[in-house]
Amino acid sequence: MQNLIKRNSGPHRRSGMAKGMEGKTLAEKLAQSEKAREAAQSEMVPDPAPLPAPAAAAAADPVEDLPPRPAPAPDGDTDSIVAAAKVMRDRYAGRPAPAAAARTCLIVDDSRVIRKVSSKIAISLGYVAIEAENGEEALARCKKAMPDLVLTDWNMPEMDGIAFVTKLRAIPTPKEPIVVFCTSNGEAKDIHDGIAAGADDYIVKPFDEAALRAKLEKLGRG
Repeated sequence: MQNLIKRNSGPHRRSGMAKGMEGKTLAEKLAQSEKAREAAQSEMVPDPAPLPAPAAAAAADPVEDLPPRPAPAPDGDTDSIVAAAKVMRDRYAGRPAPAAAARTCLIVDDSRVIRKVSSKIAISLGYVAIEAENGEEALARCKKAMPDLVLTDWNMPEMDGIAFVTKLRAIPTPKEPIVVFCTSNGEAKDIHDGIAAGADDYIVKPFDEAALRAKLEKLGRG
């Protein structure tokens, strides 16, 4: 400090600085000298060059190249998606899912044994078997859900096969089932009566899987 005072007040001070400090107090001279020194240092440090536009953008946002995040779905859409997923999960809760292309076969016979044997044959051919012990029960089942194939006996109590087939064909439906009489009546007149009632063909009891398969292939339902 003493040296600075000497330089500013003694014979060694520069003439330019002396002119700017004439008539000032020592404190004012010191403050002006400090400002001059800071100004000189700032002139020596150049301002940083501006970054190119891409570099400036990268410096401002380092994740610019990342793909944008999808906008969150509105609350209403999210709720509907969750609700739809829950419906799909609970769709078959407590019961097996139905087969998409299951074919059904209605077995109509007053004999329980014959119904069971016929059901096994139908199942082996890829059908879901449904049983009815007489024509009235069979007709009620057909009105509820029309089967793809009907195997019906001829002689039954309550309603025989001829009456059942006649009423079955009177039901308006876009899904006409194949009807096959399963009977021991093989006389020509019986066959004619069965076809006249609306049956597509007949098969003589007892029959096996091969005989029924051949009959269905003949009818285009193999």
